[in-house]
Amino acid sequence: MFTPYAVIALVVIIFLFSFIHVLREYERAVVFTLGRFWKVKGPGLILIVPLIQQMVRVQLRTIVMDIPPQDVISRDNVSVRVNAVVYFRVIDPQKAVIQIEDYFAAVNQLAQTTLRSVLGQHELDEMLAERTKLNTDIQKILDEHTDAWGIKIGMVEIKQIDLNESMIRAIAQQAEAERGRRAKVIHADGELQASEKLAEAARVLATQPQSMQLRYLQTLSNISEEKNSTIIFPIPIDFLSSFMKK
Repeated sequence: MFTPYAVIALVVIIFLFSFIHVLREYERAVVFTLGRFWKVKGPGLILIVPLIQQMVRVQLRTIVMDIPPQDVISRDNVSVRVNAVVYFRVIDPQKAVIQIEDYFAAVNQLAQTTLRSVLGQHELDEMLAERTKLNTDIQKILDEHTDAWGIKIGMVEIKQIDLNESMIRAIAQQAEAERGRRAKVIHADGELQASEKLAEAARVLATQPQSMQLRYLQTLSNISEEKNSTIIFPIPIDFLSSFMKK
């Protein structure tokens, strides 16, 4: 049987242990005394007076939060479904507890609305090609709004942009048409360059008859190397020119 003194001693020991709290390196305690903010304490061993003081634990580690898929209409009226992930952490425990009721839910809701707002200002091609820029724009907007809550937005990443089947087929047809256009442009550029070189060669041959004679002989040499039954009778250029003058 416990004596009254033993019971009292046990109660006192339990009461004294209720003063003691241990916070990890990544934790802080926002302490209130009689309902008024007192200070932020931790990490390590801290003492909290029961009934007079209360504390709220806050984690300082980076939190990874998935943004649910959002239906977004782009500036060129294309409907897409986008999901993303936000990395953030608490940098001011006092603000995170006092200025906002639930900072996790607040960041989640703000990220959803900001994602729809930012992406809705861009066309589909920009969403697909400039994802890094869009991530940065969303991150800056979120960081500005959450600064008053003691929250730092470290990074925002758009994970996936889903299109319906008809839009995927339309994009594939557009890409095929673009490849065809580029092929035609490259072919036309090649023809233009070849014609310019031929015109330049014709001007050189016209001003230097001996060059024409050499080209004529080279052509005969190339033909003779081929295995064919064609018989070639070389005619001097001067002989032809005499007929042309008449």
